[in-house]
Amino acid sequence: MATTLIKAATLVNEGQTITADILISNGRIEKIAPEISASADTEVNAEGLHAFPGLIDDQVHFREPGLTYKADIWHESRAAVAGGTTSFMEMPNTVPNALTQQLLQDKYEIAAKQSLANYSFYMGAANDNLDEVLRTDPRDVCGVKVFMGSSTGNMLVDDERTLEGIFSNSPMLIATHCEDEATIRQNLSRYKDTYGDALTTEMHPLIRSAEACYISSSRAVALAKKHGSRLHVLHISTAREADLFERDTPLTGKRITAEACIHHLWFSDADYAAKGNFIKWNPAVKTSEDREGILHAVLDGRIDVIATDHAPHTLAEKRQPYLQAPSGGPLVQHALQALLDMHRAGKLTLEQLVQKTAHNTAICFQLDRRGFIREGYWADLVLVDLNRPYTVAKHNILSKCGWSPFEGHTFTSTIMHTYVSGNLVYTDGRIVEDGNAQRLRFNR
Repeated sequence: MATTLIKAATLVNEGQTITADILISNGRIEKIAPEISASADTEVNAEGLHAFPGLIDDQVHFREPGLTYKADIWHESRAAVAGGTTSFMEMPNTVPNALTQQLLQDKYEIAAKQSLANYSFYMGAANDNLDEVLRTDPRDVCGVKVFMGSSTGNMLVDDERTLEGIFSNSPMLIATHCEDEATIRQNLSRYKDTYGDALTTEMHPLIRSAEACYISSSRAVALAKKHGSRLHVLHISTAREADLFERDTPLTGKRITAEACIHHLWFSDADYAAKGNFIKWNPAVKTSEDREGILHAVLDGRIDVIATDHAPHTLAEKRQPYLQAPSGGPLVQHALQALLDMHRAGKLTLEQLVQKTAHNTAICFQLDRRGFIREGYWADLVLVDLNRPYTVAKHNILSKCGWSPFEGHTFTSTIMHTYVSGNLVYTDGRIVEDGNAQRLRFNR
């Protein structure tokens, strides 16, 4: 592989911001120093640019196989690297659901041919596949995904014996979607009785309520404590849920961790009037108080990781009436820029941003030599101009669905260059197809 020397970058890494050179060789970071005089095949002048570890997104839905009319690994991995995300972990509710080892392996084979970002895939749990789940190799797969709320196909796990079996026997991280199905059904029935077909998106956070989230999250935490499981609760959407998690325990000592997503940190229920179904997610975007509570929990350590839950649907699907419109939206291309806007607004430091999007994700999942700018680690890097505005428009959206909830918004920063496993894959608004994406490995 070619060597690359990045000169005079402002490195944000491991709680420090320094100016340094980075030498990349054979896909890895060979040297970091205030000044490196070695020759290289390519030299990049990064003066005025910030260098971050590439984002590691622990929750995406790239829709392949089976739903490729709305998204696929080829398109979504390109959107990811254009946004500075160099590694992703993808969910099992594709078609067919990834509920067997062979179906899981099929997804890895697709990614090996199509992905421009490093990749891993969750093994899916259902009410009737515990034996398959327990065959998963912890070194080669990011985790087991348990939908403790509505999902696609046969993926709602509501059988108590199955849950006990997963939590008591899983050899690896269990990632949960937590919404109490019974509460949601009761809420939906009550709202249908009152409003009939006149239900609107503004009612979404009342139907998929804060109480539904808390009931389910607290149940998952109780199961993990009972069995000593390694639990990771995804997309916390309420301030109350954040109190289920520890703030003073070092991350390396935690058995129970949590994730927040970009949309729950950016939007609130006040945005439904303008955005409608385009910010319809499960769990729902809730109140501004919840949004601020989630951010507070990110900053004080109760919530460990920031991700996206990138989940594209077509414009035609999202334009349907509320009950017919699916939940989810594309976010992976603009996650870093959104967080940098939040930094500009004084809501978090650059060091905190890097910790929650790269360092902590690597620690939570025990990733092998990724998530930090360190000598000997894989060179997953993103170079950003913090003072170059960028407006989201249809022509620069790379997700296959072709829309974004941020369309029309001007971010304060621009992603300039992205390196995946040492290869330049995105530069100055252009994808470079000569990638070196790799399957993620885990030190377990």
